Amino acid sequence: MLGATSAIAQAAARLWAERGAELVLVGRDPEKLAAVADDLRTRGGQVETVVQDLTEDQAPLVERLGATDVTLIAHGMLGDPQRRDADPDHAEMVLRTNLIAPVRFLTLLAPRLQRGACIAALSSVAGDRGRAKVGVYGASKAGLDSFLSALRQRLQSAGVRVLTLKPGFVDTPMTAGLTKTPLFSSAAQIASGIVRAVDSRRDGIIYLPWWWRLIMLVVKALPERVFKKLGF
Repeated sequence: MLGATSAIAQAAARLWAERGAELVLVGRDPEKLAAVADDLRTRGGQVETVVQDLTEDQAPLVERLGATDVTLIAHGMLGDPQRRDADPDHAEMVLRTNLIAPVRFLTLLAPRLQRGACIAALSSVAGDRGRAKVGVYGASKAGLDSFLSALRQRLQSAGVRVLTLKPGFVDTPMTAGLTKTPLFSSAAQIASGIVRAVDSRRDGIIYLPWWWRLIMLVVKALPERVFKKLGF
């Protein structure tokens, strides 16, 4: 589980821990990672931790995770809204974190996965159409969507499932600065959807909650001349 200290990853890990699952948690902050691991052990999980920044050398991590049944990638960042679309260095950091790091990791991991394994990667509805308020973030998720689609096609003959998980607005520390609306879901709701998707033996694109698929169908169908005038 990459990005294991994120709110969504923690919520999903709790559900798996209650089943007695064996979990390998990967994160950058050793103190937060240890706290998450302790919580999961009290819930019945068998837990190992790996301190790793995914923007750095991934080869040792891939060696360790190559035989896992389910790989959940919840690694990412929204970025500073005051900087990500104006500061090229910050924009590059968002792209490196959300797109380059997971693409590199999955490219290394894919040949090592066994038949029946599952990759579940958190993308976002923001990747469905570029919006001014989340331009660079949305671009990073659109790129990830495209890569996961190609990976799904490539790994089908190997019996490896690839899930593209596309939550809408989620009430987490990452969205703390946003005004909450009825469209927001909790991390626990999204986690339940992730676990159901993994359990279902499906692959493909999963919107969380499901009704975001309908919302984004409308958003994508808007003519460009209309879309440009909207402020969302």
